[in-house]
Amino acid sequence: MNDNTAAIKEINGLLGDKERKAYVRSFGCQLNVSDGEKIKGLLQKMGYIFTEDEHEADLIILNTCAVRESAEDRVFGIVGSMKKLKELKPSLIIGIAGCMTAQSHIAEKIRKSYPQVDIVLGTSAINALPKLLLEALHGARFSADISEYDDFSEAAEQVRDSRFKASVPIMFGCNNFCTYCIVPYVRGRERSRHAEDIIEEVRRLVQNGYKEIMLLGQNVNSYGKDLENGMSFPQLLRELDSIEGDFIIRFMSSHPKDASKELIDTIFECEKVAKHLHLPVQSGSSDVLFRMNRHYDIEKYLGIVDYIYSRDPEFSLTTDLIVGFPDESDEEFKATLDLIKKVRYDNIYSFIYSKRSGTKAAEMHDGISDEEKGQRMRELLSVQREVSSEHYKRFIGKTMRVLADDVSKKKQGYLTGKSNEFIIVEFEGDSSLIGQFVDVEITDAMNWAVAGKIKKG
Repeated sequence: MNDNTAAIKEINGLLGDKERKAYVRSFGCQLNVSDGEKIKGLLQKMGYIFTEDEHEADLIILNTCAVRESAEDRVFGIVGSMKKLKELKPSLIIGIAGCMTAQSHIAEKIRKSYPQVDIVLGTSAINALPKLLLEALHGARFSADISEYDDFSEAAEQVRDSRFKASVPIMFGCNNFCTYCIVPYVRGRERSRHAEDIIEEVRRLVQNGYKEIMLLGQNVNSYGKDLENGMSFPQLLRELDSIEGDFIIRFMSSHPKDASKELIDTIFECEKVAKHLHLPVQSGSSDVLFRMNRHYDIEKYLGIVDYIYSRDPEFSLTTDLIVGFPDESDEEFKATLDLIKKVRYDNIYSFIYSKRSGTKAAEMHDGISDEEKGQRMRELLSVQREVSSEHYKRFIGKTMRVLADDVSKKKQGYLTGKSNEFIIVEFEGDSSLIGQFVDVEITDAMNWAVAGKIKKG
């Protein structure tokens, strides 16, 4: 019996039949959400049920994000407010997990300044939770583990937030060291899971009725490079595509420096791999990309786009963009606007640059005012609205295969879902269709979605 199993058994013996509720809240990216599901899986083994109300909880775990300092400030504000909860319920156990706590100075700050916190857990130390929780139940003042492990908890059961969509991390960490990004410092270097474990997990999910499988990694394109005789990412996609069942495969994020023709060909040749690529460019200026340490220039990026459009001129592309990177000139910003018009993205995820302590960019001179950054963001979003409004019209008259995933927030009696192309589709339908694939004939296009009717027969 390993230490983890022993700790779980002791916790169950210690708490007996007593009802115990846990409140788990994850911040940030889909990898964090996936980690939160693993935390819930461990807690379920320890007899916890889950609540959405922290006031009801016997255990609170905040699974944090560290991408922006504002995210850390927000968490510290929430933790500060929980001091009152602890006073009202002294037996309450509070834990902080995730990217924030992977930074040793943050873990130390929590220990010194937030006595209401009992447990601190790093990004790769999720399996240490039972041991730390047991220590807290025995009265330990503060228990922490922020070590970096290569144990991916292959046998860990997850309490998934959806009954038909599942995220599957295929690798952890990042080797790229973009100058604005803290991820390599909080999630460590790239570590790939073994292909057979991923394939078996996906096969099991499909057998259990999951319809969408989202493969996750900071840079999925470099999957397997750290493994001896490892399978490449395109090879992994082909293996997953061969699994029997009716499901769709998506993935993110895909770094342009490693987006090969083999990957593009694989997307087009695999039946179940979504015909969509999220290809974060960050800026339309090669000079800015150099300052970002992105390892490609705009010429190389457009070469990837041109190859995609040579296969299918109507292929769906989305991207990430940072506005106002240190000393971004008017010309450099205009290059980003020009890129949006040239590529014709279906959607963009845009962010105003803000300094992140611990990164190289934080040391760069930044002469752009917040007012100017805000103006540029508004202009960028305006250009994208024009592009997407026009570009979405290409779907009118076509039939899109859509995974219905929610009721519409805008129209009663309508549902929304994502198409194969990762486009939001709104259509009239009964909620019993949620979790199923439906064919929708597109009749209208907006700047954020398309709309249509379920195809009869």
